[in-house]
Amino acid sequence: MPTPLEPAPASLGGDRPLFLKREDVHELGAFKWRGALPVLTAYRERGATTVVTASTGNHGAATAWAADRLGLTAVVYAPEGATQAKLALVEKLGAETRLVGADLDEAKEAARGYAADAGIPFFEDGAETLQYEGYGAIAGELLDQLGAPPVAVVVPVGNGALLGGVGMQLGARAPDTIRVGVAAKEAPVMAECWQAGTVVTSDRSATFADGLAVRVAIPLAVNVLGEVASRMLLVSEREIAEAVGRYAAAGLRVEGAAGAALAALPQLDDVEGVVVLIVTGRNIDDELYARACEQPESFPD
Repeated sequence: MPTPLEPAPASLGGDRPLFLKREDVHELGAFKWRGALPVLTAYRERGATTVVTASTGNHGAATAWAADRLGLTAVVYAPEGATQAKLALVEKLGAETRLVGADLDEAKEAARGYAADAGIPFFEDGAETLQYEGYGAIAGELLDQLGAPPVAVVVPVGNGALLGGVGMQLGARAPDTIRVGVAAKEAPVMAECWQAGTVVTSDRSATFADGLAVRVAIPLAVNVLGEVASRMLLVSEREIAEAVGRYAAAGLRVEGAAGAALAALPQLDDVEGVVVLIVTGRNIDDELYARACEQPESFPD
């Protein structure tokens, strides 16, 4: 079933006609299942029995969820500071977790090496074309649900695959819709790649919005975003935290990545008409969630 498309509470949109595409309502609490299921299905069809991946949480949970449904074994590498709520979900779904490295990209290198040594597939989030097709369904659904193309769709950007898939589908069905990506200032690599028109390096991914915490760009995503993204915006940690708190006041629990899209709205003052925010997920540790809601000023601006 499609995830809901809902009018945003007035406290979020104000006078702007704003809609929320609720990917957070899936049983996994995030959109990543849309990409994991087709990729693991393809691996199984090629004879795989085990798959290895690296994740800060949501992708790992989606990989474990898809593996369980397809009769595969999943091994998920995660950085040592990964969100405990997300790791617990990965393990609950039957995957083995291994904590390695200071950030996602260090965990990814360890996972890649293990997969190569063991001769089993390494599922790199954002590097599989089937993921982009799966994420494109989000755009197809919201266009059908809305009944007319929105003026803009705002998408949080971690590795860029979500915006890539959504952007490709919008480009095919609603080419005049503005496709806005939002990255964290403290994890700016995909925005910098988009601006440069090529892969660039970055030395940081220090955002509390772990779904946006990417330091090393994926070439496929850079190429796709260069074709489909209309704008790429950056938001601060404090702005993300304030957005998480605004969602909470409206009765919605979201993680930092989802808050980023709302945080970027003030940068879209020139956009008039219906705007859709992709609410990417709800999986956030309780302590971090409480801090974002109660002490947003404690995050850097």
